[in-house]
Amino acid sequence: MTEIDSEYWTRYYAVTVDRPAWDTVKLAIRLFAAEDAAAAGRPARGAPGADAASARFAVDLGCGAGRDARELLRAGWRVLAVDREQAAVDTLKSVTPPELRPALQTRVADLGSVEVPACDLVNASLSLPFLTPDLFWPAWRRVLDALPVGGRVAAKLFGDRDDSVTDPTMTCPSPADLRATLSSFEIEHWVDAEEDTTTALGEPHHFHMLEVVARRVS
Repeated sequence: MTEIDSEYWTRYYAVTVDRPAWDTVKLAIRLFAAEDAAAAGRPARGAPGADAASARFAVDLGCGAGRDARELLRAGWRVLAVDREQAAVDTLKSVTPPELRPALQTRVADLGSVEVPACDLVNASLSLPFLTPDLFWPAWRRVLDALPVGGRVAAKLFGDRDDSVTDPTMTCPSPADLRATLSSFEIEHWVDAEEDTTTALGEPHHFHMLEVVARRVS
């Protein structure tokens, strides 16, 4: 990224660091907690108080200032938070309470090439669209391939009617193209919505948002 890009993201982290986690990751946490609470003969994995060996494991791609990663940590998850900006990782570490830090791993890496380890949940909130199409689709495939049966993906993406669709450095998939990749998943949450508003830094923007939470079933 250019120096200007890095400055932009540093300002973005400052604006968003105290914002709540996105609804997609909160829903995924609730769905796993309900499943774990219903399981007989063991404590609910991923719930507060669960021991480290039984805690579920999430990969947060494009963690930014950590609004989603910290939500997962508070719910008792182990988290690998990945971002291409060192400033994002530094911000996340600085605002994570000391008692939650043992469950947090961080990695500075480009989302276009990073390997996604096997995990219970991959979370990607407004991060993967900042990849060019030749990198976005392979990255999305690695996300899905990292999930076993019962694993989930929680994602927020820009759709093909978003203002960013004209930017050649970004990828804004159509709803149909995105759903076509999820044939092995049960879609538990789906939002396809448009809104004229502003970005986190106050810039006018027409948003076409695609939200998905999906569970691998085969």
